[in-house]
Amino acid sequence: MSSSLPIRIGVRAHDFGCLSAGELAAKIAAKHLVCTQLALGKAIAALNLKPGVLNPGLAFEIGRAFQEHGVQIAVLGCYVNPIHPDPTMRKSLLGLFKEHMRYARDFGNGLVALETGSVNADYSPHPENHGETAFQQSLASIAELVAEAEHFGVIVGIEAVTSHVVSTPQKMRRMLDTVASNNLQVVFDPVNLLSLDNYHEQERIIGQSLDLFGDRIAVIHAKDFVVESGQFKCTSAGLGKLRHDLVMKFAVTQKPGISILLEDTNEQAAEDSRQFLRQVAEQLE
Repeated sequence: MSSSLPIRIGVRAHDFGCLSAGELAAKIAAKHLVCTQLALGKAIAALNLKPGVLNPGLAFEIGRAFQEHGVQIAVLGCYVNPIHPDPTMRKSLLGLFKEHMRYARDFGNGLVALETGSVNADYSPHPENHGETAFQQSLASIAELVAEAEHFGVIVGIEAVTSHVVSTPQKMRRMLDTVASNNLQVVFDPVNLLSLDNYHEQERIIGQSLDLFGDRIAVIHAKDFVVESGQFKCTSAGLGKLRHDLVMKFAVTQKPGISILLEDTNEQAAEDSRQFLRQVAEQLE
């Protein structure tokens, strides 16, 4: 079955370094990874990414470099803070995200992703992230981005994180229902919904996520977690306690061909994680 297994495994490009597009694509392909999440500012060397820099020619050249190595740019990562406390900076950041959407097709891509924000400018945790004011601000920014996405025929992917505004499966469903556009989809990272307080309930949280917004999951992130010395820590897929079988069963049966992107990894660990995920999927037969 392994040759026809309906899953596609890739990696965040910047986990393999900050290089030219061709060099990065070659390194990713060499590890038998077929897709990537490309955060331009983190991954592409000598690119001074700021508003006004992106253009169709640059996007085409970067996209072609990945295509030549058989690596799909599954996600353009533009992880700006949509509730940045400085309104002027927030407007600039949302403008940068809109530029990514404007040229996404030139990259050969159709999905641009971000998280849902923190009251702190640097995205660090803040207790007010879980309040209604922060949710409404995030909602306004995400809705603005989705309206732009509808004009360009691309998708905004949002990712939930326990310390950010959308921190639970229920809040993700609320965001999806309130924005009410199919141009808003989910980048699902189950570890991001876990913490020191709730990791022992991971089966419930993963199950709720798949029940509440499984139909809107466009991409899956794959990493793992451990609890050491009273701390919740992320690690490469296959090295921790996550119930990968629950996610892989969903991927294989409900989302054949979905891009599964490794996180918290490197060149050395990526091959082990790729083989681990394929083994988990094969054992579901």
